[in-house]
Amino acid sequence: MSAPDMKAVVQRFNEQVIAGGDRAAFDTLMAPGFVNRSAPPGAPTGPEAMWNTFENVLRPALAGLTVTIHDQVGEGEKVTTRKTISGTHVGALLGVAATGKPVSIEVIDIVRVEDGRYAEHWGINNLATVLAGLK
Repeated sequence: MSAPDMKAVVQRFNEQVIAGGDRAAFDTLMAPGFVNRSAPPGAPTGPEAMWNTFENVLRPALAGLTVTIHDQVGEGEKVTTRKTISGTHVGALLGVAATGKPVSIEVIDIVRVEDGRYAEHWGINNLATVLAGLK
C-alpha cells in the first residue's frame, strides 16, 4: 500500500470511527488480529478493547467529539499521526464528573496498516494532564 493510501485509512478511522462512532467502519478497518501495543499492562489489547475506549469512555463523556489531524507521516507499513480529540465534558470521564468545560486531548499515534486495515497501534497522549485540569 502506498503512503497516501495508508494515510487515507487512518484518516477514515479517525473521522468515521473515533469522531463518528461508526461500528461498521470500525469492523471494516480493524484486522482480526489487531493488537493495541499501548494498552495498560494486563488490559485487553484486541479490537473490542479499542472500540470500548471510543464508545464507552470518550463518546459518553465528550459532546461534539471531533478529531483534528495536524500532521501525518507514512513510511513502510506505518502511519504516524499528531491529532487533537476535542469535545465538551458532559459526562464522567475516567472518574471525573462532568464539568461542562471544553476538553482537548493531544495524541500522537503510530498505526501499522496491513491490507488496508489497522494491524497494530502505539500511542501517547496527554489525557492524564487533561483529567487533572478538570478536577
